[in-house]
Amino acid sequence: MSVTTDRPRAANTSTADLPPSPTGTRRPGRRSGRRVVAGVLLVLATVVTFWQVDLRRHIDEQFLAVARDVPAGQVITDADLRVARVANPSGLALVPAQDSGGIVGRTATVPLVAGSLLVSAQVGPVAWPAEGEAVIAVPVAPGRAPTSLTAGSRVVVLVAPAGGGQLAPQQDDGVRRAVATVVSVTAAADQVGTQLVTVLLAADEAEAVASAAGDVTLVQLGPSQ
Repeated sequence: MSVTTDRPRAANTSTADLPPSPTGTRRPGRRSGRRVVAGVLLVLATVVTFWQVDLRRHIDEQFLAVARDVPAGQVITDADLRVARVANPSGLALVPAQDSGGIVGRTATVPLVAGSLLVSAQVGPVAWPAEGEAVIAVPVAPGRAPTSLTAGSRVVVLVAPAGGGQLAPQQDDGVRRAVATVVSVTAAADQVGTQLVTVLLAADEAEAVASAAGDVTLVQLGPSQ
């Protein structure tokens, strides 16, 4: 007689048959993602904190600014300067306020505009006008120049022969033309309504305009012209 013994079979288990994780159990993927987010937030907080501290440190710095217009070549005085408190995180070559003693008594290498910050390269030996350029002053009668002219304006200087005189051999229409940059605009002391406009232009054109006889007209150009 044969006897059959029923032995319990080993359970064939796999990960697919495992019961789901109990509620609240943290899985490795979720924990890793949270660590990445926390790391990013920490980096951002560090950058913001550094930026705020650096800005506060720079905003307390004092630099020299121009108190009034100073022509190129003029000696700088105390009255030409003032102190400005600004942030300079970009590292421009601004002149610290405590260095004013080394600035007063020196000359402006270029025209200094009131309200602008002083840069070290603007002080020293006269370097304006540059080689090949010249500065002249032309009288402009009322109605012959736009009222919007200011320092820095680009203009065409036109000098027409007075009274329609004979044309010079080198002229096509008797009118001298030159493109220039306005340096300053002031009222002429001896002629009511006439403006004295100082302009910067090429040296050869400056001589031609200065030697021409006739009425001066200024035509203002746009910034890209």
